[in-house]
Amino acid sequence: MLELDELWSFVGEKANKRWVWIVLARHTRQVVAYVVGDRGQRTCQRLWERIPQDYKRGCCYSDFWEAYRALIPEECHEAVGKESGELAHVERWNNTLRQRLARFVRKTLSFSKLDEMHEVCLKLFLHRYNAEVAEIIRY
Repeated sequence: MLELDELWSFVGEKANKRWVWIVLARHTRQVVAYVVGDRGQRTCQRLWERIPQDYKRGCCYSDFWEAYRALIPEECHEAVGKESGELAHVERWNNTLRQRLARFVRKTLSFSKLDEMHEVCLKLFLHRYNAEVAEIIRY
């Protein structure tokens, strides 16, 4: 099962919004795909294309954002509200990202000045996060 969500960030100034789209595997709690872009359907399409094929066979949970419903096949997609608890892991992941990387906090003095640095910092965080989770799963 996958949990999909997006979170808002910015580069340079708050007017330069960047959305981080995340796909989290519920059973391992690891991020299996991500993309940074706007909040549109094309960015969601890029995210869907990055999900490994084996993961696409399972059920996907997301919020009611229209881009998800337009792209994810109905037979494997369920749109749910945050109160359902079906998105708890990915929402927790969003909080973890914001706690550990100041540049992803909404009100901050730390921010990325370049898109490249924004994504590099995210990639480094994802790599470390997935490695830590894998280590926990092994034990």
